[in-house]
Amino acid sequence: MAGKTYNVGVIGYGMSAKVFHIPLVLITPQFTLHSIVQRTPKPNDDASKDHPSTKIYHSAPEMFADPSIDIIVITTTPDTHFSFTKSALEAGKHAIVEKPFVPTSGEAQQLVDISAKTGKLICVYQNRRWDTDFLTVKKLLDEGTIGRCVEFETHFDRYKAIRPETWKGTLGMDQAGGVIYDLGTHLIDQAYVLFGMPASVTGVFANQRNDGQAEPDSFTVMLQYSNGGPLVTAKAGVMCVETEQLRYWVRGSKGSFKKFHLDVQEDQLKAGLKPGDQGFGIESDDRAGSLVVLDGETKPKGSTLKNVTPLTYASLYAGFAKAIEGGGESAVPVKASEARDVLRIIEAAKESAKSGRSVAL
Repeated sequence: MAGKTYNVGVIGYGMSAKVFHIPLVLITPQFTLHSIVQRTPKPNDDASKDHPSTKIYHSAPEMFADPSIDIIVITTTPDTHFSFTKSALEAGKHAIVEKPFVPTSGEAQQLVDISAKTGKLICVYQNRRWDTDFLTVKKLLDEGTIGRCVEFETHFDRYKAIRPETWKGTLGMDQAGGVIYDLGTHLIDQAYVLFGMPASVTGVFANQRNDGQAEPDSFTVMLQYSNGGPLVTAKAGVMCVETEQLRYWVRGSKGSFKKFHLDVQEDQLKAGLKPGDQGFGIESDDRAGSLVVLDGETKPKGSTLKNVTPLTYASLYAGFAKAIEGGGESAVPVKASEARDVLRIIEAAKESAKSGRSVAL
């Protein structure tokens, strides 16, 4: 007998909904795309034409009031996430929320509390936990291939000389806009998954474009861990002219791993591929990472290291389906409490950048 299916409503019809969420809803067996909120359809951008069997709403309250919806996916700008998630939970819906989760860790805690009170689950879309190169790094560390990690660098550098006219470039940091909430959320979340909460945070923000804007477009955040933990550097810049951009540089007591290029899944999704298609999530051999380990006591030995078999971003949706089916809060792939902790780190980085001092957590 087939299991229960859950009706999913999606708020927003921008790139996030079209590229990251709706394709994953459609391939998750337990989920049915029930409805979409698109406030202002256009002739060349009309959800009703793209998804003719799906109900279309023009406001979020209409969707909250629909008793047939089980899950609401929130893909709007981050300044709306708190109110929409709160409304979804209080309307008896589970929620999947795009990153950044909400503007503040205090708001995140409020939603954690509301989730517990209503019994409805929240999953935050930190999809880069399922980047295949990140899973490769995690496997190296878990298996002790390079020994004890002493230094971990995670980069999202690129050359992007024009500030984007989206929330990523126009919303202030107080509204969860800008680079630290866009890219920093990913990089710091990955460090959090590997190493947990740091002992202290040091943040440096800059406007590399020198475009006269008050909001920074680049950052370097250092996380220091006690008891022999690593120094983590998370870095994003927009004026990096390289043909191959550094992604990870991980140094351990017995070896080192260096990886260039971004995970391929985002570009593949934009091209219309989806998890399950041949080659999805698989990088070409020439993009393999470089591994150096000690051969004996002191002699380094180098080799290339291909990524592990992709789990893909579909794993987040599949995991949330299992949580709703009975796994509960402990089975949620990215818990709201974890997103709250990442926001605490970001807030410490902002405080550090303002004061010029490291901030203890």
